[in-house]
Amino acid sequence: MNRRRKKTDKRDAQAIARALKNHEYSEVYIPDEEDESVRDYIRMMQDHKKQRRVIKQQIVAFTTRHGYRFTDGKNYWTKKHMKWLKELPLEGMNKETLDDYLLSYETITDRLELMNKRIEEIAETDKYREAVHKLICFKSVKVLTALAVIVEIGDFTRFVKAKNFAAFLGLVVGELSSSDDQNQLGITKQGNNFLRKLLVECAQSFSRATSGKSKDLKKRQEGNTPEIIAYADKANERLRKRYTRLVLHNMKNTNKAVVAVARELACFIWGMMTGNIHTALA
Repeated sequence: MNRRRKKTDKRDAQAIARALKNHEYSEVYIPDEEDESVRDYIRMMQDHKKQRRVIKQQIVAFTTRHGYRFTDGKNYWTKKHMKWLKELPLEGMNKETLDDYLLSYETITDRLELMNKRIEEIAETDKYREAVHKLICFKSVKVLTALAVIVEIGDFTRFVKAKNFAAFLGLVVGELSSSDDQNQLGITKQGNNFLRKLLVECAQSFSRATSGKSKDLKKRQEGNTPEIIAYADKANERLRKRYTRLVLHNMKNTNKAVVAVARELACFIWGMMTGNIHTALA
């Protein structure tokens, strides 16, 4: 069945009138000036990461085009790889081109290191310290992601349930159904696109996660109450098993499994930030 969506001023006005009559609108959270400043700083930092990723791709493409492939190791951008790049026997303009690429890469990398230190300083201020320390108890959530979630959302209590928070991030499945005709779509991708991408990146780490806790995670969890740590541990183990079950037992595509894990991670984050750590996951 071909469905066509119509959008006109008259229909919009009618929809607004019905919502006002039925009291369906709720207050919109307005972030304060400090939250907005931190949010813009984090987004600027992410833009720098994108630039560095592009430069990496350009360097690899350039060296490959000239017949050079790094085979002395599995990982790129290590000290060994950087030494290999700087010692390539290029001459003339080709050498100058590669040197300029490497200069751009090193400049952005140095800048990102300074930004990371600044993010850690902001996270330790009185306003954000407690919330950040709670969120980094999750296996895949580091300081940058925790701070980004806090300043982007602000008031988590405006979401009545965990599933409402996940819907706000666009991580819930869309549906186009009529009578017995059930048709589920992909995720809605509505709401905060920036946070959705961050949580999906976090969820990807559960594809490599193992049971137990690393030294780094134990250190990040220090200072929190036993209830908070137990809640985070429950979430970490559940998300790890969730990914494994979806991929190995249900034969789901890895991308779909990652998004499903990201949705549940969002639900656990909502529980952590609203104090609903004793309730079942919605």
